[in-house]
Amino acid sequence: MHKSRLSNIIIDCQTDDIEAAAGFWAAAIGRVAGSDADSTEPYRLLEGPPGEMKILVQAVRHESRVHLDIETNDIEAEATRLEGLGAKRIAKVKTWWVMEAPTGQRFCVVRPQRADFEENGNVWQSHGDA
Repeated sequence: MHKSRLSNIIIDCQTDDIEAAAGFWAAAIGRVAGSDADSTEPYRLLEGPPGEMKILVQAVRHESRVHLDIETNDIEAEATRLEGLGAKRIAKVKTWWVMEAPTGQRFCVVRPQRADFEENGNVWQSHGDA
C-alpha cells in the first residue's frame, strides 16, 4: 500500500534569467515570486494561499513547457503503478523519476512536497489499482 496525489505545477522556462521568468509568471497568475531562493537553484516558488497546490518556475535547457509532479511516499511503487497504466520511465534524477504519459506529456514522480500529504493522498493497495 502506498499513497500519491498531484502535488506541483512546474512552469519550465528556457531562460538564463529565472528571476525575470518568475516575476512574469507571478504577476500573470496573481502570486508572489519567492524572494528567499538560493541563487544557484533553478527553481522559484510562486507563493500562494496556504493549502493550495505549489506552482514553481524552473530554468531549463530544453524547450519551455509546463509539467506536473505527482508526490508519493513510495516512488518505486508509484512509478510501477503508473507503468501499469501505460506510462514509461524516461530518466531517474536524484530521488525522483521523470516519466511520460501514453499521450506524450512528461511528468515527475517525487517525494511528498506538501504538509497535508498524509491526510489527503490517494491510497493505492497495489500497483494495479487505478
